[in-house]
Amino acid sequence: MPFRMADYRLRVYRRFPNKRMHQVVIYLAKTESEKVYQTTFTTESLRHEFSVIRLWEQPSEIFLATPGLLPFAVLSATESKVATLQLSAAAVDKIADRRTQSNIAAASAILAGLVLEQEVIGGLFRKDIMRESVIYQSIRTEGIEEGVRLVAVNLLKEKMPIEMVVKVTGLTIEQVQSLLITDVE
Repeated sequence: MPFRMADYRLRVYRRFPNKRMHQVVIYLAKTESEKVYQTTFTTESLRHEFSVIRLWEQPSEIFLATPGLLPFAVLSATESKVATLQLSAAAVDKIADRRTQSNIAAASAILAGLVLEQEVIGGLFRKDIMRESVIYQSIRTEGIEEGVRLVAVNLLKEKMPIEMVVKVTGLTIEQVQSLLITDVE
């Protein structure tokens, strides 16, 4: 990470030499690795510093107080991840703007998946709200596309004619032909 942060800073500096920049790395999941405590990159004549935030060391109140930070609350320093997620879900329910509410609910559920089981998360967030989220829609679309692709590959492996695979899956001829090249052989 230190090398990457120095590289990013130099890339930005090349394009915008007069811009001020403060870099922060945010670590989401607790780890025993010493690397999460590194805040500098140093070579013979170059020293670059950046900040690090380890969410598991931050008090949950910080995240519960601001709607945009609610998804991170469950990853914070808390006695009970489930209780913190319950507080977060209650705060999400109070968000007036439906689109914002759905996006924050989906982001909260995704990040909670790093530390809690799916059943716990699903019991706290309303599925109807999350389905409206652009995050949920994107994940769902990717899943559907992958499923269609897998069906097409399986049909091709069973020697179904390309025209039939196109008709059954809704893929274009070009898409099916590219599957023949990459996945079936």
